[in-house]
Amino acid sequence: MALMSPDHPLRFANFRAYLIGRVCAVLAQYAMMIVLGWQAYNIARETMGTQGAAAQLGLIGLAQFLPLFFLTPVTGWVADHFDRRMIVRCTLLLLVTGAGLLSFATYEGWVSLPLIFGIAVIVGIARAFNGPAFGALAPNLVPKATLPRAIALSSVAWQSGQIIGPAVGGYAYAAAPWGAYALSAALYGVALIAMLMIGKVPQAARDTTRHPIRQMIDGLTYVRQNRFLFATITLDLFAVLLAGATALLPIYARDILHVGSRGLGHLAAAPAVGAALTALWFAFRPMQREVGLKMLIAVVVFGASTIVFGLTAFLPNDIATEVALGALLVLGCSDMISVYVRTSLIQLHTPDEMRGRVGSLSQLTISASNELGEAESGFLAALIGPVAAVIAGGIGAIIITLAWSRLFPEIRLARSFDPPDIRPTGASPEPSVKQVKETTT
Repeated sequence: MALMSPDHPLRFANFRAYLIGRVCAVLAQYAMMIVLGWQAYNIARETMGTQGAAAQLGLIGLAQFLPLFFLTPVTGWVADHFDRRMIVRCTLLLLVTGAGLLSFATYEGWVSLPLIFGIAVIVGIARAFNGPAFGALAPNLVPKATLPRAIALSSVAWQSGQIIGPAVGGYAYAAAPWGAYALSAALYGVALIAMLMIGKVPQAARDTTRHPIRQMIDGLTYVRQNRFLFATITLDLFAVLLAGATALLPIYARDILHVGSRGLGHLAAAPAVGAALTALWFAFRPMQREVGLKMLIAVVVFGASTIVFGLTAFLPNDIATEVALGALLVLGCSDMISVYVRTSLIQLHTPDEMRGRVGSLSQLTISASNELGEAESGFLAALIGPVAAVIAGGIGAIIITLAWSRLFPEIRLARSFDPPDIRPTGASPEPSVKQVKETTT
């Protein structure tokens, strides 16, 4: 710690415990998600064929998304009105139980599609409450002056876990299918222990004067009226929703590139390596200028690398896998840049008393782009084939990004991470937009 400045986030024990819990929980979550898809695909393929199994990948994503969709108004309000630490602890306990049950069922040989789908729904419910509370907790653990760096570290931890997790799951499944779930359960357990180490933290006072339903609507209203937040959140929703190449990795690994479960681990690891390298770069050279424009460029690169990955189906076998790995590496780099910028901007442009509700909406769009994106990719792959689905998704992501850069100039005009003068609930919801416009006049 001697090399750190006095206001560095890692100087604070609560934040260190939070960061450990954040990394372990996200690693476990995304390792488990890819294993759920891989196992469901293999089970279904034996009786339904490739097209039917591809549809099962879509249904797995849908099973995890629907709880988030229906519970989002409630989970955001809960995160703003109850102890965020207790919410995270309870949901982690539920996730440990679900992963442990799948591990035991797989080891004993009685795992089935209904069980996999049932656990997928439980995971979706737990994540619906876990995400907003986890995300909104970080700003409560450090002084205000340290907040931008703390949010950046939290964003990097989340994104690193999101992209490294599938690689961990793929390799663990190749070694022992039951062990992949056991590893997720263990990681969730470590996250739970870390969260138990966090002491009492300050949180914005609850609003007890207005009806809970009205307060739930406030979160949606705040995001909808703040063009900057609305544009930033929906960009990820539509771009990643379309470019869901990673959802079809099981199909590419087994039926297109013919590399098996170990090859699935390599393919899933490629975005992880790209994300890790990008995170390491930010650790030494944090982004400071033209953050909005760089985020837009990163999403365009994300779409382009998705297209290249899809086109590997037409390459000779001796180079197809290498090109696919390279495309996924670039995809991971660009995805890390995008999420790093987007998550930091969202947190810094939201007052603490609204962070749970805004975070729940942000999580809904992220889940829509990931889980619902898996459903879209799976169903589209069953309809037009996996290769066409991947290529079309990449093209769609680029078109969406170009359209958003014109429809919402607030994004490309965001110069830095410096937070605006956030006002209390009920004040003008667009301070950042006004500030950006003032810099251009």
